[in-house]
Amino acid sequence: MTTVRHLLDRKGRAIFSVGPEDPVLEAIRLMAEHHVGALLVTRGEAVLGIISERDYARKVILLGRSSADTRVGQIMSSPVITVSLDSTVQECMQIVTEQRVRHLPVVDNGRLIGVVSIGDLVKAVIEEQQHTIEQLETYIHS
Repeated sequence: MTTVRHLLDRKGRAIFSVGPEDPVLEAIRLMAEHHVGALLVTRGEAVLGIISERDYARKVILLGRSSADTRVGQIMSSPVITVSLDSTVQECMQIVTEQRVRHLPVVDNGRLIGVVSIGDLVKAVIEEQQHTIEQLETYIHS
């Protein structure tokens, strides 16, 4: 069974973040620069929230707010749902489905160590299914 540890070992543990006082425009620029759909909102080691493209669309654009004048802390989603290194892909899929979130920060011993996205989870499920199919085909043809 694939765990979050396996996912992070494959994809890396890069963490992109902004502060709650940063302008939303800076957050959107960082998302574009790093090709990600969300950033963690941190102050020091503490995770305060998460800001996503969805937050931007719903809480800035649709409300006619200014990206330069609105602070990240005003639109971030909080509290953040986190997972551990030992969480399984299936557990994470259940969380993202039930909680309607797309990004799960990974915490180990109280320390932020990475982020998994719904895309990472779907890719892992597809790889597991492909492996199972290959094993079944080998068994059938043997």
